[in-house]
Amino acid sequence: MLRLLLTVFVVIVAVVLAFRFHELNPNSVTLRLSAGAGYELSLASLVLLSIAIGAGLASLLVGIRETIHAIMNLRGDRLLRRKSKVATLHREGTNAFLSKRTAEAIGLFQKCLSLDPNHVDSLLWLGNIYRTEKNYTEAIRLHRKARSIEEGNIAVLLTLVKDLEDAKRFEEALQVLRDILKLDSANLTALMSKRDLLIRLESWHEALEIQHRLMKAHLTEAGQQRERTELVGLTYEVGRHLLERGKPDKARHYFRAAIKRDKQFLPAYIGLGEILVQEGKTKNAAEIFEKIYTKTGNMVLLHRLEELYLEMGEPGEIIRVYQQAIQRDPRSPALKFYLGKLFYRLEMVDEAYDLLSGLEGPSDQMADYHKIMANLYLRKQQMDLAIDELKKALGFRKRVVVPYRCTQCQHESADWSGRCSRCGAWNSFVALPWVDASSGATQADERQSEPRSIAYRGIGTPYETL
Repeated sequence: MLRLLLTVFVVIVAVVLAFRFHELNPNSVTLRLSAGAGYELSLASLVLLSIAIGAGLASLLVGIRETIHAIMNLRGDRLLRRKSKVATLHREGTNAFLSKRTAEAIGLFQKCLSLDPNHVDSLLWLGNIYRTEKNYTEAIRLHRKARSIEEGNIAVLLTLVKDLEDAKRFEEALQVLRDILKLDSANLTALMSKRDLLIRLESWHEALEIQHRLMKAHLTEAGQQRERTELVGLTYEVGRHLLERGKPDKARHYFRAAIKRDKQFLPAYIGLGEILVQEGKTKNAAEIFEKIYTKTGNMVLLHRLEELYLEMGEPGEIIRVYQQAIQRDPRSPALKFYLGKLFYRLEMVDEAYDLLSGLEGPSDQMADYHKIMANLYLRKQQMDLAIDELKKALGFRKRVVVPYRCTQCQHESADWSGRCSRCGAWNSFVALPWVDASSGATQADERQSEPRSIAYRGIGTPYETL
């Protein structure tokens, strides 16, 4: 109503002003629109016509602007509603996945992407779900699409690395990690992932270079300790790699570097000994192994010494070493078992019987013990006792072969190596002669994750079992 009254008032004022202007300016003018046509207009009429035309043009322009603005608002509202719906679907999909409703989550994320194919978060979540279901092809496709949308998104790139690793496409994963490090050369997650992938590919030199970079990073004390352990292991692996390729001088440098960083790192000591063996200095190697055993008490060294001395044709030397070890630790059933086993190998039946028959405790746990005792009773023509021992040996669910056990993941192996083939830990194998097959060790092994693909054998000759 107010607008109408204002309009009427403006019209009345304009009419009054027009009449007053006409009285003051009675003359007229000829307005020609072409050469032959003209119109006589008073000055007042001309002014009013000009005002009307200007007002009309202004109204037209304002109308056009308001129309465009209304259209844009309508489009913006539609986009906002779509974004709101996408956000709602994504949130519901996330909640469904966290609630273990995987199929529902997949459907919600797919609806989300049908509304917005470039929704990066939904691409990431849906791809992660497919990876957990081992649908690596679809996971890689979705995450590569997310990468094409946000090329510099490191979270997307790291997720893609995980897809490629799980799909065993290691070289492609390595290339993506290189791309990440081009964007952020100090990214610790990418550096560690690249290091681990290089270890998996047994690219020891490259892995060691990255490890030196990681040692300069500002980590917690626990993190620094883990990286120091990795550095020692990688230094050893480079030495082992060089030794296998006939470069003992360079290998010696890396073995010594590993020992310098960790005086208890047994694989490097064995590596130095193997260099001496290759150089024909077997006696020197045996002396080193005996010296290190005296310091560390690690039975793995006794196993290697046994092989060396037997290869040298000096069984008396390894018997001496075992006897001295037993004198230092007379309560150790393991040392007595190994010496008895050595007597058995050397056909020293009476000595083996005297030592092994007096052992207590392991007779209920070691299948090898029963096999040896059965053979000793057979040699002594004591058939009933031999049969009893064989029954005990065959009564185990699991055949035990004087194993080595990884102290990190409890993985057992008949062969010693510098690195566990299951968890990848270095210097973790210990000699474990007394194994209870009915204990929880087997269940512990079964709980371990899928073994990592590490094609690796230690330098030392595998310990000969029965």
